Amino acid sequence: MDDSLTFESFLTGARTAAQKAMDDHARGEYDEFALHGGVAFERLAKAVLISKNPAYLVEMRNGNSDMLLYLCGDLKQKPKSGVRTVGAMEAIGRLRSMELLMQDKQLDELIALRNGTAHTTVGNEAKALLPALAENVQALLKHLKQPTNAFWGRWTSAIGAAVDKQRSEIQRDVEIRIKQAKHLFEDRFKGLPEGSKDKVLKDPRPKETMAFDRIVMRNNEKVLLWIKGVLCPACGGKGSMTLTPIATAGSDAEMVPDSFECHLCRLELNNVEEIEASGVDPGQTYLPFQISFTTSKLPFDIQLGETHRG
Repeated sequence: MDDSLTFESFLTGARTAAQKAMDDHARGEYDEFALHGGVAFERLAKAVLISKNPAYLVEMRNGNSDMLLYLCGDLKQKPKSGVRTVGAMEAIGRLRSMELLMQDKQLDELIALRNGTAHTTVGNEAKALLPALAENVQALLKHLKQPTNAFWGRWTSAIGAAVDKQRSEIQRDVEIRIKQAKHLFEDRFKGLPEGSKDKVLKDPRPKETMAFDRIVMRNNEKVLLWIKGVLCPACGGKGSMTLTPIATAGSDAEMVPDSFECHLCRLELNNVEEIEASGVDPGQTYLPFQISFTTSKLPFDIQLGETHRG
């Protein structure tokens, strides 16, 4: 029988496509994520079917008796009509009939996006379908007794976060984004001399320089925001946190984290809930080495905090 129709071939193809799908999702290429994610699940579904019985791959339309004989090893030559197996949705339907998969509208949506049959912008819908892909893949891997880490590779911990029902949706989403940013940052140093990443992460400030505990931006007496530096939870580099006031009393203001951005790995956290979920500690701060403004005349005053030697 054709080597492309073996259990090992389907499983290997599923593994390769699944890891490509995770790379796509991390880069924000959600149309490619839908394509590779759908391919990964179809191949994994077929791996399960062929592990049960090769005949389960036969497409029942148009009298495929030669294909049935070929898949079962009783026909030496490929059918003249070519080798055709069931499509993704039919394979999924058969696994559901055997109670190896549960009904899942989000998985069906992923396959529809992959097939181009969903009437929507792919990126808008596919971004949120990662947990559905992860959960259904895990169900089939469990049935096959295949290790999760061998299938997902470096994305294993991100998949673990995606299926962790003990955490809130925000916590799961933030942890996935942190792991994605970490892997994409590390990818930038592939093929470069050893120590390149450490050099980039090293604090760029000279040993003897003046530093401040914060930058405060004011409009007359009203505090607009503070900028503080904190360690990035993804790459360990220096990111910038913006704090905004929620209450003021005279010249004092109660500040809360508003956003975080790391220019090294491009991780962004967009509100206090995401910052809390990331584990970033606003109290562990340093002053960014350099801050640039796009205008020569600022619409507010800048006040520097207490100075000290670095």
